[in-house]
Amino acid sequence: MKVVAFNGSPHAEGNTCQALRLVTAELEKAGIETEIVHVGGQPVRGCMGCGACARKGDGTCAFGDDGMNEWLEKARQADGVLLGSPVYFSGIAGTMKCFCDRLAYAANGTDILYHKVGAAVAAVRRSGGIPTVDGLLHYLTYHQMLIPTSNYWPVIHGRTPGEVLQDPEGVQIMQLLGQNMAWLLKLRAQGGADAPPPQPKIMTNFVR
Repeated sequence: MKVVAFNGSPHAEGNTCQALRLVTAELEKAGIETEIVHVGGQPVRGCMGCGACARKGDGTCAFGDDGMNEWLEKARQADGVLLGSPVYFSGIAGTMKCFCDRLAYAANGTDILYHKVGAAVAAVRRSGGIPTVDGLLHYLTYHQMLIPTSNYWPVIHGRTPGEVLQDPEGVQIMQLLGQNMAWLLKLRAQGGADAPPPQPKIMTNFVR
């Protein structure tokens, strides 16, 4: 089993990465392979809403001039996906938002995210962590992913790189999230044959 973690911070070794490593360390203790992919420092274009990915249906984006299609394939090959974002203005950081929009759009109707295990974390100086995690979870729940929890909302506090490790409650939250994610991955592996099959999406549009 493998989990791919997407670091949405422009700082490859910042507090968001530290939070992800606290989670992935617990996954690795449970024998689950992990990889942290740094997307926050890349020039990720926003979703154009062109619908090309839906028409193709192969889980790729029409724009291949950044790393998006490579990241989509990493998510496809993984059993679980972990999203991490810093908080600047009480919400998902800009590059991470672009990444998530395109990830969720291109994954629609494919096996990239469907019924896999997904979790999200936020690193914040002071406030805005819960709205950020909530926003990240919207992408995961849309794809009917299995969401592990911790003993509090998955937010960790710190400003300068490494400062989050001085937040003992936040550290415990991340560690428990990793442990619960590992447990859920193993449950999924044991009972996956009984999962309900995917169904075509019914979309209702109201036009005046």
